[in-house]
Amino acid sequence: MTALPTAPVEKVIVTYKSKTAEAGSNAAAKSDAAAKATETGEALSFERRLAGGAALVDLGDSASKQDVAEVMAAFRADPQVASVEPDIRAYAMAVTPNDTDYAKQWDLFEATGGMNVPAAWDKTTGSGVTVAVIDTGYAAHSDLATNIVSGYDFISTSADARDGNGRDADSKDEGDWNATDGECGTGSKASNSSWHGTHVAGTIGAVTHNTKGIAGIAYNAKIQPVRVLGKCGGSSADIADAITWASGGTVPGVPANSTPAKVINLSLGGASSTCPSVYQNAINGAVSRGTTVVVAAGNSNANASGFTPANCSNVITVASTSREGNRSYYSNYGTIVDVAAPGGETRRATDTPGTVTTPENGIYSTLNSGTTTQSAENYKPYQGTSMAAPHIAGLAALLKSAKSTLTPAEIESAIKTNARPLPGTCTGGCGTGIADTAKSVDAVTTTPPAGTVFTNATDVTISDNTTVSSSIAVTGRTGNAPAALKVGVDIKHTWRGDLVIDLVAPDGTVRNLKASSSSDSADNVLTTYTVDASSELANGTWKLQVRDVASGDTGYIDSWSLTF
Repeated sequence: MTALPTAPVEKVIVTYKSKTAEAGSNAAAKSDAAAKATETGEALSFERRLAGGAALVDLGDSASKQDVAEVMAAFRADPQVASVEPDIRAYAMAVTPNDTDYAKQWDLFEATGGMNVPAAWDKTTGSGVTVAVIDTGYAAHSDLATNIVSGYDFISTSADARDGNGRDADSKDEGDWNATDGECGTGSKASNSSWHGTHVAGTIGAVTHNTKGIAGIAYNAKIQPVRVLGKCGGSSADIADAITWASGGTVPGVPANSTPAKVINLSLGGASSTCPSVYQNAINGAVSRGTTVVVAAGNSNANASGFTPANCSNVITVASTSREGNRSYYSNYGTIVDVAAPGGETRRATDTPGTVTTPENGIYSTLNSGTTTQSAENYKPYQGTSMAAPHIAGLAALLKSAKSTLTPAEIESAIKTNARPLPGTCTGGCGTGIADTAKSVDAVTTTPPAGTVFTNATDVTISDNTTVSSSIAVTGRTGNAPAALKVGVDIKHTWRGDLVIDLVAPDGTVRNLKASSSSDSADNVLTTYTVDASSELANGTWKLQVRDVASGDTGYIDSWSLTF
């Protein structure tokens, strides 16, 4: 859309001078509209009084421009009238971006595999939020430049950094190429520079409506490049310090971050059966400072529990989906995955590794053409959970911009709760589904129904053939619980049919929420039950009791809530 439509004026807004009869009496305003109708020959009628005191006068649906001019002239000539103006039309300004390659960004707008991003731009575009991209650094790109804020280079080893020194304030991507096979350890392969961090940054915050390139999800957010990956990857010590610094924490020997990020994107990871304490401590610190941490699940077509920082707590772990809405063939999966997002498939699972056979199905973003060091800027499609994670980081920025008081936990909940089921298939577990941007934004910007919510978000492990419970202490209520008590349940489990779920009232009364079913092999229980608890006192300790009745699949209570 390049020009707004021209809509006919059907009504005018008349403001009468104070102390006139028409200013305070609808009957007088109605009578004046009738008098002006006689004077002009138009079918005028008083419609209603506006909140500011003005009168809305209807001209009918057949008034020409000349008719409107005559009516307004008649009101202006009346000494009792302070002003008259047309009732004009307004239009949503989140129009289709004019970026030349926007049509290639199926991941933003297509109904099947996309994330419903454009429908959220009427409400939020990320203004006021900084997103830290902890990655390979920044390769200069004109489609990102105005949204880039100062970052930092946390690579402490000069040889890996390739910039002649250790840590410094220059987050320039010096390239992560490897010249020979085996250079980075057994099994490593020679490769060109990826410019990975620049590709991730474009998905989150490419400049939009600039008649070039692509559109960013949170295109008015700021991107802070934080360099941790160089030659042969990066160390957990450097990455942990980068997480701390990006979120506004203190790192010895490093100047304070003048523009702390409220969202961190970690499209990186390595094999580990547990989350290293150096990661977990840094993440916990970031979250305590109000920063949402988003992590890629990994690209090994394996359970994400074996990869870190995907298996850390207090993060949003993201799986990848294809254009068709299936789990991408390479994406990790499992109960620790929170949500899925488009990561694309630039080739099919059966195509030769390293080839690009379906570029149109990848994630198109900002890049650089250099094979080793930086050269000319360009754009290319990539695939990976590295591409899925920035979709969620961009959404987190939109949510934080729309409602600045949101905590990381509330942002995660909004994203997970409002995701839609995958239109395709996901073996192994893809969280709550594909994130829906507009629905998530609507959820945090719409006034919720009246009620007090009590929540327990402490994880409780559900082992085979065991019964566990999670408690919520309800206080400050009077009388009995409602007849429509809302019980929100978020349980991660690889075969939900194994589970019997009960709500236990403070007096011990048990109400069944879910029975077991040997045929229900789907993952996870993410739903809200409505229970008639009107016979129970509201105050007291309520329990969510979960019983696993079979062997072979396990999980945990992620969180649950009661809404009174």
